[in-house]
Amino acid sequence: MNEQTVHLADSADTVGAVVGAVGAAGFFALLIVVVWQIAATWRAKMLAAREEQYRQLAIKYQQLLEDNLELHRRSIDELTEARRSITSMEKMMREIE
Repeated sequence: MNEQTVHLADSADTVGAVVGAVGAAGFFALLIVVVWQIAATWRAKMLAAREEQYRQLAIKYQQLLEDNLELHRRSIDELTEARRSITSMEKMMREIE
């Protein structure tokens, strides 16, 4: 009878060790999943912030392009007006001669 008690105690220790190992493995697996999700969330936030910066740069580029086109149009209008004035002055000078 004494041998059975020892045998049961050894079995309980083994079961306890297995339960502890499974519990520790589960805990570490949970920690890994939590860290993984935190990293994925951080990465997603960084990508969203980068995308927002790209969007703002695209808007700024579009505004600069529109401003550039407007300046180009104005300079063409001014050059056309200057050419008309020069042509008119040339015509006047020819008439005076």
